[in-house]
Amino acid sequence: MAITLVHATPADAGVLARMVKALTDEIIARTGAPHFDLDLDTLTAQAAALIADGTYTVLLARDPEPVGFAALCESAALYAGGRFGIVQEFYVAPDHRSSGVGKALLDAAAAHGRAQGWTRLELCTPPLPEFDRALAFYEREGFEVTGGRKMKRPL
Repeated sequence: MAITLVHATPADAGVLARMVKALTDEIIARTGAPHFDLDLDTLTAQAAALIADGTYTVLLARDPEPVGFAALCESAALYAGGRFGIVQEFYVAPDHRSSGVGKALLDAAAAHGRAQGWTRLELCTPPLPEFDRALAFYEREGFEVTGGRKMKRPL
């Protein structure tokens, strides 16, 4: 397998939207709860805008077609020692899992973060125990469980 990693451009928004939809559909299927209701056209437009304005950095894995991605954004907090990166969305196509694609994406995300002067990377896993393999993967790649729960408040 000859995986290549590239920075996504707004032209990649459609493929990124399809992978985000696959990710959220998988979460819904595994948990049995309708956590997401996403529209591909809206996702595509949002992806193109966020990539274009620099809000989102998306690392895209190709083999030679897109098979995964890591979407990153910057945040800042005193507890984190300043600026840090958040892996907002992370996906590897099922037929490419356990093949090194995910590790390559996380390594590239870490390299990007170091170049940006970030102190760390953070992420949130999907609901457990349905995604305990994902948690084990992230732990193998150096992430630590920090506790708490992801919460949201619509505005």
